[in-house]
Amino acid sequence: MFWGFWKHGSNAALGVLIVFVAVMDSWPWLVHPWLLVVGAGLLFVSEYGVHRYAVHAPPGRRMILKLQPRLHYDHHVDPGRLDLLALPLWFVIPNLAVTAAVAWLIWPSWAEIGALLAGTSAAILYYEWVHYLAHIPYRPRTRWGRWVKKYHLWHHFKNEGFWFGVTNPVGDLAMRSYRRVDETAASGTTRMQSSVVGRQLSEGE
Repeated sequence: MFWGFWKHGSNAALGVLIVFVAVMDSWPWLVHPWLLVVGAGLLFVSEYGVHRYAVHAPPGRRMILKLQPRLHYDHHVDPGRLDLLALPLWFVIPNLAVTAAVAWLIWPSWAEIGALLAGTSAAILYYEWVHYLAHIPYRPRTRWGRWVKKYHLWHHFKNEGFWFGVTNPVGDLAMRSYRRVDETAASGTTRMQSSVVGRQLSEGE
């Protein structure tokens, strides 16, 4: 299970980037720990917005339309395909580059930029890990982990118009896209009654 996670998408590249920054900058988070937190915060702030307003944008309304199939739509068509689960390198690397360029205008220091990127990369890996566990036949050990797994599966198999968070429900609560699952009608494109989904949801109990 653990090694399978590193075979998909940009996960291994992000791990290498974190190690590279640590070695080149002599463990910059020991010098700039607050930038590590800022970097991670950037991911968690953008997690909800990108999911809801970019990859779930209605067809024809945004230029990202051409990217949507690989980024997200195909993942909804077949949530069990692990090769479609993680973010692709061609999406992650440009976003990290833009983040670094903007940060350079504020903190023109490689050590500080390295700490920021390490924090963002670590947060992306956490996001991918939570997402990965939600889609494989695995029962998380903690109550929070089991709830987050169910929370994400509701988005896939109950109604994709709600529950856009993956690691936490803060964005959904703030933007009113969180609903009680027993009070939400199933959308026409979900398959709530499939046996696979039933097993996945039971693992989140």
